Amino acid sequence: MRILVIGDVVSSSGCTFLRRHLPSLKRMKKIDLCIANGENSAPGNGILPGTAEHLFDSGVDFITTGNHVYNRREAYDMLDDRQDIIRPANYYGGNPGKGCGIIDMGRTQVGVINLLGNSFMGVNTENAFICAERTIEELKKSCSVIVVDFHAEATGEKRSMGFFLDGKVSVVFGTHTHVQTADEQILPCGTGYITDVGMVGPKQSVLGVKPEIIISKMRTNMPARFDVEDTENCILNGCIFEVDEKTGKTLSVERVAIE
Repeated sequence: MRILVIGDVVSSSGCTFLRRHLPSLKRMKKIDLCIANGENSAPGNGILPGTAEHLFDSGVDFITTGNHVYNRREAYDMLDDRQDIIRPANYYGGNPGKGCGIIDMGRTQVGVINLLGNSFMGVNTENAFICAERTIEELKKSCSVIVVDFHAEATGEKRSMGFFLDGKVSVVFGTHTHVQTADEQILPCGTGYITDVGMVGPKQSVLGVKPEIIISKMRTNMPARFDVEDTENCILNGCIFEVDEKTGKTLSVERVAIE
C-alpha cells in the first residue's frame, strides 16, 4: 500500500495549489491513500466545512488537524459528524470531534491517529505518549496499518515519539512547523518516519505568512495580523510511505516537494 501524507495546507493559495497538483501526483506515484493536515486551510487559520470539502474534492482521502482545529466555531459540528476528519486525540473527551479514525480500504483497514505535542504548544492536553499508547491498542483490534500525525513544535519531542512508536505503528509523520525536514527514514523496527512533512503554501513566506509581517513582529514585539502571502509561487510538501499490509511495516520512504 502506498500512502501519501501531505503537510499543513495553508489558506486559499495552498488549497488552490493542492488542487492543481495532487490528482496528477497520485496517478504518477500510484497512491492508494492520501492523508493531509487541514488545520490551516481556512483564511487566517483553522478549518471550515468549505475548505475541508475543497481538500476532499482535490483528492485527499482523510484530514488531520492540530492546535488551530477549534479556531472556527463553524467547524465544530463537522468535527462531530464526519468520520474522515479528526482532531488531536489528547484533547480532552468533551471537545468536539474524534482523535482517531479508521479507513476501510476493502482488503485492509487503516487506522489514523492525530496527536498534539506537549512542548511549547501553549495548549493544555493529555500527555501525548500515554494517549498514543492507549489509542494504538484500541486500533490494533481491527487495523493492520496505523498512521500517526504528530502535530508538534519540538524536534526532540517528535524524534522521541518516532522511536517510542517504532514497531507499534506503520508511519509517524510530523506536522506544524511547515518546514520539510530531510530525515525521512525507516526506523529500526520498521516504522516509517519524518520529523516534519512540510506544508502546501507560498514558498517565499514564513510558514505561509508574509515575511515582512513576521520580521516586524520579531523586531518590535508588537501584535500583528498574520496575512497569508497570496502568490502563485507555492510548494507542495509530502512524503510517500510504502507499507506492507500484512506486517504493517514500512518498506520504503520517498520525500515529495513540488514547486
